[in-house]
Amino acid sequence: MSEQFIALKRSYPEFNVKLLKDSVICTGLIRPTSRSVNYSFKLKYRIGKRPKVNILNPELKRNFNNDKIPHVYPLNELCLYYPKYQEFNSKMLISDCIIPWTILWLYHYENWHITGEWKGGGIHPNSSGIRKKAS
Repeated sequence: MSEQFIALKRSYPEFNVKLLKDSVICTGLIRPTSRSVNYSFKLKYRIGKRPKVNILNPELKRNFNNDKIPHVYPLNELCLYYPKYQEFNSKMLISDCIIPWTILWLYHYENWHITGEWKGGGIHPNSSGIRKKAS
């Protein structure tokens, strides 16, 4: 955990990073493009668990078609990668993967609001609960 803490502090000194006994918590503001709003986020990473990222403000919302937000878990936790494919593991740095993936997710979220299409690819559940590959 200390390695994750140090890497986050070094790569993102503007973020508030806390090292706890079994986890790292990181909060801050991110902005996917110069035209984007600032998004307040919270990341929590526990030993042996997947990192959990939530956007605190502004609230994530359905698009103009009233479509459900793609690539989110319950409580609008961001789905940044497909755990079954082991795209992230505990040997990888959150600062090198999870933070950039969060920024990229927000970029695709903003475009989804404009176009109605999720262009970020990936795999997410459909209405039947069966995972399908996104275009």
